[in-house]
Amino acid sequence: MLTNMSEFFLRTLRDDPADAEVASHKLLVRAGYIRRVAPGIYTWLPLGLKVLRNIEKVVREEMTAIGAQELHFPALLPREPYEKTNRWEEYGPNLFRLQDRKHADYLLAPTHEEMFTLAVKDMYSSYKDLPVLLYQIQTKYRDEARPRAGVIRGREFVMKDSYSFDIDDAGLDKSYELHRQAYQRIFDKLGLPYVICEAQSGAMGGSRSEEFLYPNEMGEDTFVRSPGGYTANAEAVTTVVPDPVDASDVPAKELRSTPGASTIDSLVELSNEMYPREDRPWEAADTLKSYVVTLTHPDGTREVVNIGIPGDRAVDEKRLEAAFAPAEVEIATPEDLEAHPELVPGYLGPEVCGPNSDKRTHDEDGNPQGSIRFLVDPRVVDGTTWIAGGNKVDHHVYNLVMGRDFTADGTVEVAEIREGDPAPDGSGPLELARGVEIAHIFQLGRKYAEALDLKVLDQNGKTQVVTMGSYGLGVSRVVAAMVESHHDDLGLSWPMIVAPFHLQVLAAGKGDEIMDTAKELAEAVSAAGFEVLFDDRAKVSAGVKFADSELLGMPYVLVVGRGLKNGVVELRDRRGGESREIPVEEAKTAIIEELEKNRGSSR
Repeated sequence: MLTNMSEFFLRTLRDDPADAEVASHKLLVRAGYIRRVAPGIYTWLPLGLKVLRNIEKVVREEMTAIGAQELHFPALLPREPYEKTNRWEEYGPNLFRLQDRKHADYLLAPTHEEMFTLAVKDMYSSYKDLPVLLYQIQTKYRDEARPRAGVIRGREFVMKDSYSFDIDDAGLDKSYELHRQAYQRIFDKLGLPYVICEAQSGAMGGSRSEEFLYPNEMGEDTFVRSPGGYTANAEAVTTVVPDPVDASDVPAKELRSTPGASTIDSLVELSNEMYPREDRPWEAADTLKSYVVTLTHPDGTREVVNIGIPGDRAVDEKRLEAAFAPAEVEIATPEDLEAHPELVPGYLGPEVCGPNSDKRTHDEDGNPQGSIRFLVDPRVVDGTTWIAGGNKVDHHVYNLVMGRDFTADGTVEVAEIREGDPAPDGSGPLELARGVEIAHIFQLGRKYAEALDLKVLDQNGKTQVVTMGSYGLGVSRVVAAMVESHHDDLGLSWPMIVAPFHLQVLAAGKGDEIMDTAKELAEAVSAAGFEVLFDDRAKVSAGVKFADSELLGMPYVLVVGRGLKNGVVELRDRRGGESREIPVEEAKTAIIEELEKNRGSSR
C-alpha cells in the first residue's frame, strides 16, 4: 500500500524531549512514533503502532507454531480472584485499584494468571483436555514508582502472556521448553541479541524461572556470566558459602573504645591507629556491618530486621527487595528505631538481636518472639571473626566470633555481587553486565490452580490439581530494545522485518518530472506488495526530506532528484549505509528485486 507523507499523521522533532535519557526514548519521540501523555504513559502514533503490530506478528507466528491459542481478557478485573491468590495485597502499591459507582473493588490487570486459570476451570474437567497452551497480547498496568526510559519502563505497556496447563510436572517441563525455544526463535527472527538468565519468580511465585535480557549498558537489570556458561540475574545469584573456620585460638571478645567511628571507613582508620594488627592492616572486610530495614508485610504489619554483612560489601537494593518479597522494604525510620532503644545507630552489633537478645522468647509453638530478627550474609559462617558494633556509643567489639559469641536467625542474599566473585556452579569468576528484560518464563506449578480450585479428573478418575507455566514477553519493550540495537547518530535504522515501511521514496527536487517519476516508482513498488512511504511534500526542501528520512529509519530510501536529468535514481540502504545509482528504466525491477531479497530480514 502506498502512503503519501503529505497526508500521513506525522510530525518530527529536531530536539530531544527534555525528560529523555536513552536513545530509544529520544528517537521514538523525535521521529513521531510515540508521544507522552503522562509519566510512563504513551500514545502509539501510526508509525509506532505499525512497528508494534509487526513485532506482534512475529510473536503470533511462533505461538501458533507451538500450538498456542489466542484469546483476549479484559484489562479491568474484579478484586475477588486476586484476593484468592493473595495478590490483591502482595502487589502492594504497584497495583492500580479502583471502585465502580456501586463501590465494588476492581483493578487494572498487571498480569492475568487468575483469569487464565478461571477460564480453563470453566471450560475443562478432564485430563483428556490437557495439555492446553493459551495466550493473549494485552495492555498491562503497573503503578511504577519511577517510570523511565520511555516505553522501556512504563505504567501502561503491551505484553504477550501465555500459560500452559498440564496434568503433571513432566508435561509442564515440555510446555516450558516449547516456550523457551519459541522465544529464542522470536528474538533470532527479530535479530535482537539476548541472553537467558536464571531468575527469581517474585510476586509470580513458582519454581524454575528464567529471564531473556537484551544486553545494553542502559538496562536496569544487572546480570552475571562466567567463562563456563553460567548466566543469572544478579538477584538470583547465590553466594558460594565458605567452609567453617577453626577459631579455637581467637582470644575472647573485647569491647573497645572507638570514639567517633560510626562508619566503616572511620572504624577501619581508627582501628589501625589505636589497635594495629601484627600481621596486616585492618580492612573493611574485617568488620560486620549492621543494616537495619523495616518490612511492611502484605497485611500491613511492620517488622524491623537487622542484617549483618561484611563491611566491604554494599547492599544491592534489588537483591534486598527480592529477598523479602512480597513485603516492601525500606531503611528503618527514626520512629522504627525509637521502639527499639537497644539499637544504637552507628554502633549496632549482633549481640542485641535475634537469638542473642535477652528479649528473645518463644510462643507455645516454639516460634521466636520479642526481639528483632537477625539475618546474616552467607559468608558469615561459624568461626569467622569480626569487629562489630558494641551497642554502646563510641564502642565496638573486637574478636567477635560467629557461632561462639553470636548466632543468627538465618542467612539472606542482599549483598552486592562483584566482578570476580565465584559462580555458584563452579564455572569460574563472574563478569557483570547490564541488560533490559524483554521476556520472563516461569514454572508456576500449582500455586494458582490450588488457590482457584482448578482440578481435573486423571486417568484413574481421581481429582488432580492442574500444573501451570507462565510465559511473558514485553512487546512494547521489545520495540525500544530494537531501537537501541538499530540506530545511529542520524536516527532510526529499522530491519525489514519490523519496519513500518519497507521503502521511503523522496521527491528531492523541483519540477513535475521529478514528482511524477517518484510517484510512478512508488506506486509500482507498492503494487508489488511492499509498504511504501512517498515523501510527496511539495513545499519542503530536499535537506529537510533527507533529515526526516534518516530520522524515520526505513530500511531503503529511493531518491529521485538531480540525477534524473542523467537518467538515474539513487537507492540507499539505510542499514548498511551503501547507495547505488540505477537507470530509471531499470529502477522498478531493481528495487523490487532488492526488497524481495531482504523481505523479512532482521539485518
